[in-house]
Amino acid sequence: MFNWIKRKIKFTQMKNKQLDIPDHPVSSKLQDNIDYLKQLFENSSDIVFRSFSVGKRQEIDAFLVAIDGMYDKTPIHENVIKPLMNIDFQSINQIQMVTYFEKSLISIFSLKQEHSIENGIAHLMKGDVLLFIDGLKKVYVLGTRAWEMRSIEEPITETTIRGPREGFVETLRTNTSMLRRKLGHPKLQIQQMVLGRMSQTEIAVAYIEGIAPPEILQEVKRRLISIEMDNVLESGILEEFIEDAPFSPFPTVANTERPDVAAARLLEGRVAILIDGSPMALIVPHLLFESFQSSEDYYSRPYYSSFLRMLRLFGFLVTTLAPATYTALQDYHKEMFPAELLVSVASSREGVPLPLVLELLLMLIVFEWLREAVIRMPRPVGQTVSIVGALVLGESAVNAGIVGAPTIIVVAVSAITGFLVTALSDVAAVLRFFYLIVGSIFGVYGIMLVICATLLHLASLRSFGIPYMAPLMPITWSDWKDFFIRAPMWALNRRPEALRVTDEIRQSDGMQPQPPVKKSKRKN
Repeated sequence: MFNWIKRKIKFTQMKNKQLDIPDHPVSSKLQDNIDYLKQLFENSSDIVFRSFSVGKRQEIDAFLVAIDGMYDKTPIHENVIKPLMNIDFQSINQIQMVTYFEKSLISIFSLKQEHSIENGIAHLMKGDVLLFIDGLKKVYVLGTRAWEMRSIEEPITETTIRGPREGFVETLRTNTSMLRRKLGHPKLQIQQMVLGRMSQTEIAVAYIEGIAPPEILQEVKRRLISIEMDNVLESGILEEFIEDAPFSPFPTVANTERPDVAAARLLEGRVAILIDGSPMALIVPHLLFESFQSSEDYYSRPYYSSFLRMLRLFGFLVTTLAPATYTALQDYHKEMFPAELLVSVASSREGVPLPLVLELLLMLIVFEWLREAVIRMPRPVGQTVSIVGALVLGESAVNAGIVGAPTIIVVAVSAITGFLVTALSDVAAVLRFFYLIVGSIFGVYGIMLVICATLLHLASLRSFGIPYMAPLMPITWSDWKDFFIRAPMWALNRRPEALRVTDEIRQSDGMQPQPPVKKSKRKN
C-alpha cells in the first residue's frame, strides 16, 4: 500500500516536471543572445551559427541560427545576407532603419518577429531560420523551410482501377495543399495546433464551415487539446486518444491515405485530422458500414458498385464465421451435411491425428505468421515466402497427414475474404479466432449467442455522438440510397442525415439525365 502511494507521488512529481525551455526575452546585446543559444545547443552538431556584419563598412553585427538540412540556403544568402552586407547607411535615415530592413531589404516571403527566444526556438525546431541584429530586442523568423521528402505516389493500401493515383505524404503542408486543390472554396477551414511536448508535432484540423456540425467540431478540438504526452509520431497513436470506445475491437475513427476520400468525407460534414509526419488522415465520425465502401464505388457504374458492396459484406461474414461454422457442424451437427459431402470430408480427414479445432487453429496461426512475415520482409523475399507458405507448406501438411484438405480450403477461403474489407481486417482476424473457440465448445448455438452479443455491442457504440450502426440502427431511410447499394450520383441530393450536418443539400433536384427531345416536324 505504501509502495503504491509512493509510486503515485513520484508519478505526480514527474508529471509536473517541466521539460519546456524557460522563457528568455531577446536581449538588445547580440553577444548575450549568442552565448545563451550556444550554451543551449552546445551538444548539438547540426545547429548552424553564421555571424556577419550589416553595412558596407561593417557598422552592425548580426548572426543567423539554423538547423542544417532543414532550410533552403539559397534564399538566405541571396535575399538576406547579401542585401544586408551591401547596405549603405549613409543613404538611410537611422530612425527608419528597422522599417527599411523589414519592408525593403529582406525579401523573404514569410517574415515574422518574436520577442522571446523560447518562441523563436520553436520556429527554429521546425526548420525556420532566426536572424538576430545587434541593438534590436527582437528576432526575425525567416520562413525558408526545406528538406528532402518523399514524392507523391499512389497509395499502397487503397489502390483503385479508376480514380486518382495520388496519396498523402509525410509533410503536413503538402497534404493540406492537396486538400485545397480538391476543395477550392474559402469555406474549407484548416486550423493548426501543436501536440506532443517533445515531438512538437503539428496537427491540422480540416472541416467545411457551414456543413460540419459545430458540436462535433468542438468535441474533436476538446479531445485533441486534452492530450498531454511526449510524442505524436503517427496517426495511429493519436487515434487511440480520441476514439469513443477504446476497449472495442471495432474502430470508431476512420483513416485514409487518399486526398479524394478525405475531401469527399469533408463534403459529407465530417472532420479530418492531418498529422505532420504521417501519410494517414483521420476522419471522424466513422460509421460501421462505411468500412464496406470504397472510393471506386463512386467512380464506377452504380449497379456493379452495389454488387461489390454486397460481396464485401458477405465476404466479411465468411471470413469471420467460416472456420467456426465448419468445426461446429462437423462436431455437433453432422446431420446438416449432405451424406456425400459428409463421407468425402470424413475420408479426407482419415488418419489426421489432431482434433478439427486444433487443425483450424494451427493453420490460422500459420496464416497469420505468413502474413506478418510477408509484410515485414523485403518485397522480393516476401513474394517468395508467400509462394512457399501457400503452396509448399499447405500441400506438404496435407500429404503428411497433419491436416485435412477441407481444412486448407476453409482457411484459404477465410484468409482471402479477410482482405476484401481492409478497414476491418484486424477486427476479422480477432473475431475469427474468437468465434472458432466458441463454436468448438458450444456449437452453432454458441456462435449465434456471440453474434447477438456482438450486435448489441455494435448498437451501443457511438462515434462522436453519432450511432455507429447508422443508418441501420436507428433506421434513416434517406441514407439508404448510399448504404447496401449505391444509387446513381444524380439521386444523391442530400448529405447523410445521420451526421446531423448543418447544410443537408448536396446538389439540386431534377438532375437525372434525359435524352434530347425530338422536335416536331413542321407541317407542310
